[in-house]
Amino acid sequence: MGRLRKRAILALLGGLALGVSQAQQAPAGGSTPVLLRTAMDGARGRGRKKVQTLSSAERRAVISSALHSKTPRTAERDCSHLVHAVYRRAGFPYAYATSDDLYDGVEGFQRVSRPKPGDLVVWQGHVGIVIRPSQHAFFSFLHAGPGIDDYKNRYWIGRGQPRFYRYLKNAACRGCTLARGRASE
Repeated sequence: MGRLRKRAILALLGGLALGVSQAQQAPAGGSTPVLLRTAMDGARGRGRKKVQTLSSAERRAVISSALHSKTPRTAERDCSHLVHAVYRRAGFPYAYATSDDLYDGVEGFQRVSRPKPGDLVVWQGHVGIVIRPSQHAFFSFLHAGPGIDDYKNRYWIGRGQPRFYRYLKNAACRGCTLARGRASE
């Protein structure tokens, strides 16, 4: 009975996250363009390229991959490995980074102040995937294994102010292995 209840809760949260994701997307329904400077930028801003964030459907793929994760917690696998595996399975690879590195900011992610479903929520020493921002719900390894929690509850607030990062689809990713045959842009 407990397993059935868990599946029902995950299905409900997944459905809610999908609805929230669609409601939070821009009216155009596509990816939000972001301008990044390249290494060849001059003082006048030459060399800028458009970098795309995940679309609504791609965010749903990340959340689906997270909610269907069956990754057990082991000594060598922690929250940063789980998040990395979820993104890779969803078809959005990035070079593995620890939660401390992610907190400081890594190539392929842009820091944002308002999270959307599928974004990273990061503290020093812990990382998760935002599932439902309006309810502060995120997915990560918790004390009992993979699960969902509220990033504004007392425990997480005690860890300090989280940072939120958004995946950039066509940012360079040296050494990344693409999942499901998706080509990097």
